[in-house]
Amino acid sequence: MTPDEYVEAVLDLVERIPEARVMSYGAIADALAERSGRSSARLVGSIMARHGGSVPWHRVVTAGGRLPPGHEREARARLRAEGAPLRGEGVDITAAGWSPEEGM
Repeated sequence: MTPDEYVEAVLDLVERIPEARVMSYGAIADALAERSGRSSARLVGSIMARHGGSVPWHRVVTAGGRLPPGHEREARARLRAEGAPLRGEGVDITAAGWSPEEGM
């Protein structure tokens, strides 16, 4: 998979995350690792920072449920509007976490 194809694969996967559900940067990397040969949460974060504006970026959080850095207020408002379970300063990743296998 070329770097451009990986960017597209990340964005396609983020596009599939249902409303009120989230995936962590690492979970996205893991879900694409076998196909892509890559498994880097940091790379997913970099892709989201550069290209994520056209997808539901607010549904991508840290493994601990922290919201996207610098966009916490907007992400919280969007997730609240979708009915996502929030906890503290982030989202309840245990309750809201989603896996692509669920969508199959």
